[in-house]
Amino acid sequence: MSLTHVKKKFWTVLPNTLIGCGVVLLLVAVIPYLRDEAWYFIKQRKGQEFILGGTGQQDSVFARYLTTRPIALEPVDRQFGIVIEKIGVNAPVVADVAVSDAQAYKTALRYGVAHAASSAYPSPEPGNVYLFAHSSLNFWGLGSYAQVFNLLRKLEVGDTIHIFYRGRDLEYRVRGREVVPGFNTYALTRPVIEPLLTLQTCDPPGTTLNRLVVTAKLVSTK
Repeated sequence: MSLTHVKKKFWTVLPNTLIGCGVVLLLVAVIPYLRDEAWYFIKQRKGQEFILGGTGQQDSVFARYLTTRPIALEPVDRQFGIVIEKIGVNAPVVADVAVSDAQAYKTALRYGVAHAASSAYPSPEPGNVYLFAHSSLNFWGLGSYAQVFNLLRKLEVGDTIHIFYRGRDLEYRVRGREVVPGFNTYALTRPVIEPLLTLQTCDPPGTTLNRLVVTAKLVSTK
C-alpha cells in the first residue's frame, strides 16, 4: 500500500471517527438528563407519591421505576438539608458558600446544594434563604450532585419544599418561577419583608446563559 493511499485513508477515516466520538460524548452527557425526564414522566403516569417521614417503599431505582407504592423519604441531613417531594430531591446543603468565589462554590456543589453566604439562614424571621445547585450535563466533572436540580422547572405555584435546619422542618410553598439572564443578581440581593426561600440553577441545563429561579414562602415550622 502506497504512502499516498495511506494518507487518503487516514483523512477519510479521521472525520468519521471524530464525529462518532462526538456523538458518543453527547449521548453520555445527555443520558442523565433524559433519565430524569423519563423517571418524572413515569412517576406522573403511575401517580406515585413521595412521602416525607412516612411509611412506604424505600427509595431505590427499583422503587422509582417499577412499583406504584409510595416512596418514603428520610432527609439525608437534618442539620441543613433540602427535600422536594415532587421531584425526588433529597440532598444536604453546604452552608455559607461565597457566590463570588468560583472555586469555593464549585467545590461546595460536589457535596450538595449550596447556601449563599450573603443570604439568610432558614428562620421564621424575614429574610431570603438563597440556595443554588447544578442542573448539569457534565456529571463526570461535577460530582454526584451535578443533576440535583435537573427537574427544578417542574415546580409550580403551590408545590412544597422542605428545608431542614438544626433539626427543624421549615416548609415553604412555591409562589413563583422565572428565568432571568445569567448576570442578573436581583433574586439574591432583593430586599424582603417576609421569610422567603430562593432556589436557583442554570437554564438550559449545563449552560450559564440564564438562571432558573424558584421563589417560595415559609408556611410552617416544625
